[in-house]
Amino acid sequence: MPDLIAPGLRILFCGINPSVYSAVVGYHFARPGNRFWPALQASGFTERLLAPSEQEELLTLGYGITNVVERATVSADVLTAEELAEGGRRLEAKVRRYQPRCLAVLGIGAWRTAFGHPQASLGPQPRTLGGARVWVLPNPSGLNAHYRPKDLARLFRELRLAVETSAP
Repeated sequence: MPDLIAPGLRILFCGINPSVYSAVVGYHFARPGNRFWPALQASGFTERLLAPSEQEELLTLGYGITNVVERATVSADVLTAEELAEGGRRLEAKVRRYQPRCLAVLGIGAWRTAFGHPQASLGPQPRTLGGARVWVLPNPSGLNAHYRPKDLARLFRELRLAVETSAP
């Protein structure tokens, strides 16, 4: 699954890993039921609901997409701690290379495991990664029933407002 990335992004959104469906169709967060695109629109990141096939429009807004682990799976819970840790090392190198202002990791469990922060909570993190500010959001997968769409919108909005009001 190719990254949607460019140097100097405002926010680099980072999923846990691509779904098999996304890998087949070639678009991030493409599986029906994934709430990433609706959360972007509901939180004000985009003016309208983008289809996964329109993902390139994010780059013009200063946003990109990557994943902690490159391997596509039916569910992220099959990933090993070793895969997540190795993916975390690759992600840190990528962040150093592309220098986004903020890295938004979409999955608290992935952040905790990949970066060894077992007590981390959602929201801004006390440490940077590769020079970027880090913000952790819930996994928007439709398989993650812990967060309703309105909760995702609120949490995504908090990130948007924090980045918009911070100095470049």
